[in-house]
Amino acid sequence: MKSLFPSLPDAARVWIYTADRPLGPTERATLLDAIGPFLAAWSSHRRPVLGEAAVLEDRFLVVAAHVADGDLSGCGIDKSVHEIEQLGSRFGIAWRGALDVAWRNEKGEVEVSSRADFRSAIGSGRVGARTPVFDTSITELGAFRSTGFPRPAAESWHGRVFRIVSEPSGTIPA
Repeated sequence: MKSLFPSLPDAARVWIYTADRPLGPTERATLLDAIGPFLAAWSSHRRPVLGEAAVLEDRFLVVAAHVADGDLSGCGIDKSVHEIEQLGSRFGIAWRGALDVAWRNEKGEVEVSSRADFRSAIGSGRVGARTPVFDTSITELGAFRSTGFPRPAAESWHGRVFRIVSEPSGTIPA
């Protein structure tokens, strides 16, 4: 992920929006084209915001922003949230909640579920220590770049919260 948003510093802020369904190639391109004018004109208390966006894994809209001479204001953040919500409505995308959990299932597909359903998937053996999970709570580009997206459940907050322990070497969870 080190190549993501190369023009932005590690200190840039990040927001990760999870779509309710996979987005096809045309939808991804259209979404990024549609957000482009907002990113080009984005400001925070009359200061320009350098913003970029990407769609990852066909499900995640990642928006990164940096203000050269200070922090992005709450008003600036609210502008982006409003824009993303409008784009979702315009393109028929429902953005999943911040408490939902995104992970890659045994078929390689991204699943998004409630925490209760994720816990059930752990209990049934569908999710284990090496299951790739997506940490959508990351707020800084440097952390996003360094931790990876996705990463094994046991190496993320998911492992701590859901008590997913590392398996002995050589074992692969069911």
